Amino acid sequence: MKTLKDVISLKFKTSESEGVIFHGEGQQGDYITLELKKAKLVLNLNLGSNQLGSIFGHTSVTTGSLLDDHHWHSIIIERHGRNINLTLDRHMQHFRTNGEFDYLDLDYEITFGGMPFSGKPSSNSRKNFKGCMESINYNGNNITDLAKRKKLEPSNVGNLSFSCVEPHTVPVFFNATSYLEVPGRPSQDLFSVNFLFRTWNPNGLLLFSHFADDLGNVEIDISEGKVSVHINVSQVKKNRIDISS
Repeated sequence: MKTLKDVISLKFKTSESEGVIFHGEGQQGDYITLELKKAKLVLNLNLGSNQLGSIFGHTSVTTGSLLDDHHWHSIIIERHGRNINLTLDRHMQHFRTNGEFDYLDLDYEITFGGMPFSGKPSSNSRKNFKGCMESINYNGNNITDLAKRKKLEPSNVGNLSFSCVEPHTVPVFFNATSYLEVPGRPSQDLFSVNFLFRTWNPNGLLLFSHFADDLGNVEIDISEGKVSVHINVSQVKKNRIDISS
């Protein structure tokens, strides 16, 4: 296709921080690649460059963060010539592509969820997307529906399932004043805890517990971006243990 305007939209969710969401390229050097890198969304676009190097069309824009949280995220790409609106979860970013060309010339197939091996150094270093997509729409074509009804040719490479497996983990969100209190386990010699967390804040209390019979307490916190464990034990000469990482 050779297009002056494009509208591409989809929703995705994944627990992977890397992966190609969609890709298309042409013989003239045009390409468009939307991918996750370090859990951020990266759009690479080139409407054409010339062999002399005086016209350099490559444009790269990064948006969002922590997109590997296994929650649904929506993407809309609206292009009119060199003017692009990139919307991620209702946050719109406007930019103009480099170069002097207005048309996106894609001679080969457009792929969702990965990119075919082209022999270029960039193609074999990129990971395929692993996760779920829905509501894929490319210039008015409902790709999800066409793929499900096997109306695309070639329809897919590898196995696609039209369901989304939910993880067994249940995340809990805390604001500045909320906390979760659970009953202790008295008469236990072993104290064991494990959890995953993510935050933008450099400081905060992650866990606190008193030991029974006033024997002390344990505290896990974030201090200036580092995780610290503090164990206070009463009735002992060396009554405080601090571990920082």
